[in-house]
Amino acid sequence: MNSGRRMIACILVGLGALLLAAAVMIPTYTVGKVAKTPLDLRITTIAKNVPGEESLVLDAKSLTSPEGSAKVDKNVPVVSQRFLTVEEPSGSDEMTVQAGQTLRRDDRDGDTGILTASIDRVTIDRVTGEPVDASPNSSLAVTVDKSGASVADALTRQGLQYRFPIGTEKKSYPYFDTNARSTRPIDFVEETEINGVPVYHFRQTIPVTNMNDVVPAATNKLTLPAAKWGLEGDEPVTMTRFYTNTRDLWVEPRTGAVLKGGESIHLYYGRSANQVDVTALKSHLVFDSETIDAQMAVTQESLDKLDLFGKTLPIILGILAAILLIAGAVLGVMSAGGSTSRRTYDPPTEQLRSTNL
Repeated sequence: MNSGRRMIACILVGLGALLLAAAVMIPTYTVGKVAKTPLDLRITTIAKNVPGEESLVLDAKSLTSPEGSAKVDKNVPVVSQRFLTVEEPSGSDEMTVQAGQTLRRDDRDGDTGILTASIDRVTIDRVTGEPVDASPNSSLAVTVDKSGASVADALTRQGLQYRFPIGTEKKSYPYFDTNARSTRPIDFVEETEINGVPVYHFRQTIPVTNMNDVVPAATNKLTLPAAKWGLEGDEPVTMTRFYTNTRDLWVEPRTGAVLKGGESIHLYYGRSANQVDVTALKSHLVFDSETIDAQMAVTQESLDKLDLFGKTLPIILGILAAILLIAGAVLGVMSAGGSTSRRTYDPPTEQLRSTNL
């Protein structure tokens, strides 16, 4: 009986020690495996111009029409749509993100409303969100050939873009801007909440950039009669297209997911960087509510996994381990006590006989 108790006690103590080891190892090992950007991402984000704020778009046809000056439409509904997927090569440590993005005016149908279109591709680290150390590590397509196929330019970039690091901190990070094709700091602004979820607000300012220096293209440097630019005289005037932007991002810090984003974009033609002669695009675009909800849902799945393996499961295993260890110790003490034999004093028979006499 006592040997059976001792065996059960040993089993309980062994199981308790095993569960205790698992409770310690899961947060340090398993969470490290879970805390990576998922490989099954398929995310559509939609940003729209903020109602009531200035939204200007140049009517491109007015630049090529034989009569009249450049026409800038006001109060234009503008929509930016991005479809993000994970492509090859991708693996346990790295992933390739592809983002197809269009910017269009929503008051016109089909291709007539498209202002810009691009396909961006970059291979990043699944934990830090930084582009991998390779040359090139990305590509960007903003033009098409005669057949309509996109023409991609190979790039070597640095800085974050579509994801922030797992465990985002309250500090500045390098961030890549696809329009300027340059990396500049994006600074921590404040800690706030979106629908009850703590987020870090970051802001990046892109200074006035000469777009013809970025990509020498016909649309980035135009020479037209002065009247076409709304100026006096008939002499030709050369205008350069300039770009500036203020970007705001709200990031869930544990996962590095961007829950909300906004951009105040300004593209304009000018005789110099400091002179706005004709606005090409000026609008404040922000994720719509459906996009924010969708981003929240995807992020919550990752948070639930982190909580399960980082908190809930270790606590449960720790409690079970303590119960088993205590039960094993108590049963071991009981079995040890039960095995001690009681010794009674029996006087010698001769002594009893002498006493009776």
